[in-house]
Amino acid sequence: MSSLSIRIPESLHNSLRKISEKDHVSINQFIASAIAEKITALETEDYLQNRGEKGGREKYLNVLKKVRDIDPDIEDV
Repeated sequence: MSSLSIRIPESLHNSLRKISEKDHVSINQFIASAIAEKITALETEDYLQNRGEKGGREKYLNVLKKVRDIDPDIEDV
C-alpha cells in the first residue's frame, strides 16, 4: 500500500470528515473509493470512445436490420 500526502482546503477537509463519518468509513477509505470511481469513469469514457471510433453508420444500420419488427408489449406502451 502506498502513502500519499495531499493539501486540501480546510472546508473540503471538514466536508470530507462529515461525509466519511456519516458513511461509517475512514477518510482514507472514502478517498480511495472516490479515486477508484473517478478512474473507472475515465477508463469507461476512453473505452466507449475507442469502441465508437470502430463503428460507423453502415455497421449501425446492419445491427438495426436484426431487430424484429413487432408491436411492443402492452406493458411497454
